[in-house]
Amino acid sequence: MTLDELATYLKLPKSTLYKLVQQGRVPGQKLGKQWRFGRAAIDRWLDAEQQGGDHK
Repeated sequence: MTLDELATYLKLPKSTLYKLVQQGRVPGQKLGKQWRFGRAAIDRWLDAEQQGGDHK
């Protein structure tokens, strides 16, 4: 999915998501000038974030 699609999926502003991607905190790949994200990788990342958040 694209950055726009991911922002809609996660219900985050594109600017926030772009910062997270640039910091390497969200799994994705840059193809040319565009970022691409796999839904399965994003879902695994969300699960890991939720589990990590429970232990803080």
